[in-house]
Amino acid sequence: MDDAEQRAFRVVRYVGTVGALFLAFGSLGAGAAPVINPVLEVPVLRVFARIPTVSLAIAFAGMGLLVFGWLMLGRFARPTRARLASRAQLHRTLAMWVTPLLLIPPLFSRDIYSYLAQSEIVHRGMDPYSLGPAEALGVGDPLTMGVSNMWRETPAPYGPLFLQIGSWLSALVGYDVATGVLLHRAVALLGVGLIVWALPRLAHRFGVQPATALWLGALNPLVLFHLIAGAHNEALAIGLMVAGLEIGIRRLPIRVKGDTPPPLARGELPFIVLGATVITLGAMVKLNAVWALGFFGVMIARRWHGRIVDLLRAAALMTAVCAVVTVAVSLGTGLGFGWIGALLNTAGLVWSWISPVTELAQVGGILGIALGLGNHTGALVAILGMLGYGAGVLITIKFLWDSFRWRYRPIIGLGVSLGATAMLMVSMQPWYLLWAVIPLAASAGTSRFRVAATAVSVVLPFLIPPTGSTFDGRAYVLPQAYLAGGVVVLLTLLLIRRTAPMLLERPKRTPHVAKPDHAVP
Repeated sequence: MDDAEQRAFRVVRYVGTVGALFLAFGSLGAGAAPVINPVLEVPVLRVFARIPTVSLAIAFAGMGLLVFGWLMLGRFARPTRARLASRAQLHRTLAMWVTPLLLIPPLFSRDIYSYLAQSEIVHRGMDPYSLGPAEALGVGDPLTMGVSNMWRETPAPYGPLFLQIGSWLSALVGYDVATGVLLHRAVALLGVGLIVWALPRLAHRFGVQPATALWLGALNPLVLFHLIAGAHNEALAIGLMVAGLEIGIRRLPIRVKGDTPPPLARGELPFIVLGATVITLGAMVKLNAVWALGFFGVMIARRWHGRIVDLLRAAALMTAVCAVVTVAVSLGTGLGFGWIGALLNTAGLVWSWISPVTELAQVGGILGIALGLGNHTGALVAILGMLGYGAGVLITIKFLWDSFRWRYRPIIGLGVSLGATAMLMVSMQPWYLLWAVIPLAASAGTSRFRVAATAVSVVLPFLIPPTGSTFDGRAYVLPQAYLAGGVVVLLTLLLIRRTAPMLLERPKRTPHVAKPDHAVP
């Protein structure tokens, strides 16, 4: 980039960093703090915990600045630009934006306290798939106290690998909740590191600008807010999934429809098995990653001869690897296979108001009341939830077949299938869509997808407050905080107009096409 672009890029980087600092300080009073809050013992910083409404406004201002900085950063990762930000520049920007979020209370949900309690259950040698935190640890246990009420009696819905990692962390921290939060965030950061490693490599293979993929997939506000600040285990699961895909296709040769398939390359089969193993490890954290095995199998079948028999052979290979790794992890951790039943039993417990399926059921319940038929919302949620899961399966099967028939790239089919599955869940949360956004960021190079993914990534972060609470009974708090945050962003916009006006100008379109290296169509 030239000097003017470098100056504008630094302004964008500083805007995001200031936003991250605002969010960090706001989280001290508006985050999902533990019941025994160590911040209250720290001079000066404890002031934020005593002014939660002001802290919420500060947090929203920080969120707004970060999102605005991310949008402006997108100008330097636009594939139509002649000069793009380098991978190293984006890595440093990510490091600057992430650093203030590493030592703060959790944000946007209290799931991490469930992780801590369920990990302690494993550490004590009990079964987390049959006992909830209240029953296993006791209602008065410090770890149980931090868990949301609806999850205190509920067994763990997570894979055995994740809970085993959590049990190792529990052995280190005991009842130190704050340290436990930080260690789980370190695990999430490891997952984000895998995403940062895999994304540009996958993008290069599929003809997408690596800078664009990093901007949309790794620096995405949903990643910053939910995978890092919220420390959700999706970070590790998605990281293992995309890393497994990159490893698995590393030795696959380029082949388009109608080509004669070359013989197996040296090391091709071991890399395929290793990639499938890593993907399955991701599924042992969160089951959604298992979707990738199906589309990875389609890639392998297309690389061979593209016949039905090749699809069956690839499916058998993926199934064998998945079965071996699943049995090894389930028995090796001593947790067995109870996670499968626990996952099925807890999948529909949360009714998310941002889920289209849940909202449709709520509308049906209201209509039932209006027509004098009674309130059947619960039954409608159960019925529509099952239909949603069925529709997700059908969509996945369709894209598997269409990808096998060369209508789509398999990795695009993977992203669309995971996105549809997330959208059709009654428990849908904003960060669920990262299952779709991250693989698509590495493979979908159309401007239509980038616009849609950008819009989703800008809107969804603001639908859930940093506390994870809806402020029932104090509805006026949220509008005031949104307004205060909007004023700060507007003032920043005016400042940028004076210091770096090029950031607000309409970008010039200069065709610039990435050249794939070892693409797998």
